[in-house]
Amino acid sequence: MSSSRSVSLLLTGKPTIEGAGVRLQRVFGFPEAPRLDPFLLLDDFGSSRAEDYVAGFPWHPHRGIETVTYLVSGRVEHRDSLGNQGTIGAGDVQWMTAGGGIIHQEMPQPTGEPLRGFQLWVNMPAAIKMSAPRYRDIAAAAIPGVSPRDGVHIKVIAGEVAGARGPVTDGAAQPEYADVSLAPGAEIEHPTQDERTVFAYVVSGSGRVGTGVEQELRSGQLALFGAGPSVRAVAGDSGFRFLLVSGRPLGEPVAWRGPIVMNTGEELATAFREYEQGTFLRHARG
Repeated sequence: MSSSRSVSLLLTGKPTIEGAGVRLQRVFGFPEAPRLDPFLLLDDFGSSRAEDYVAGFPWHPHRGIETVTYLVSGRVEHRDSLGNQGTIGAGDVQWMTAGGGIIHQEMPQPTGEPLRGFQLWVNMPAAIKMSAPRYRDIAAAAIPGVSPRDGVHIKVIAGEVAGARGPVTDGAAQPEYADVSLAPGAEIEHPTQDERTVFAYVVSGSGRVGTGVEQELRSGQLALFGAGPSVRAVAGDSGFRFLLVSGRPLGEPVAWRGPIVMNTGEELATAFREYEQGTFLRHARG
């Protein structure tokens, strides 16, 4: 039997209100981030009630991070200070590299169907924190799906999983990001490099992870794994769908307040001072 990674931390999302009044579940954030380096935050957002999300996330700045929005259902509109604008729908991804500074808004739209999505914040290393910002809309059709065995289907957004390579290959922390769906009783084991941070967040259903001392996971729970050569998961009776995410830890100091993440308090103070003075944007509009 292989010695797959065991669970070192189990988290459950907490109800939170963000933006102009969006109700969501914060799976992890500032208190937990040191253990999840290079990942800073994961929000699970959505509702069947438009009033829970329609106020959206009006204009706000980011610097020093990448934000990854993956939509399962519904629609979200985006505009930013680079002149980009677009809409993502079911299965689409918005990958935004804030770099040296960007101002944007994200506005969920009522569509008559429930809204469900996830936003992940990925830290950027100090050497490229002030690089030029970038924005990418990735259509669902551009995200490869692979079924390595019966009852297993994997959509690969970033990195390489089960031989499929996602459309994002240049993330600052070399992330892997996959949406894994297992039929009842199906099993997967994915090789992982020892030094990488790896977690799984359950979208729906339930299952077991690890070998030896297994951990049962259910919808809305996140498992952070300890070191090991692989991650193993087995679906329960209702199937098991989870986000499988890994990245290279940066091991750098973090100075973080709100939507801006730098390495020192002085850099953080500079960023907010520039935002107040109207000099926050370092790169010209494309």
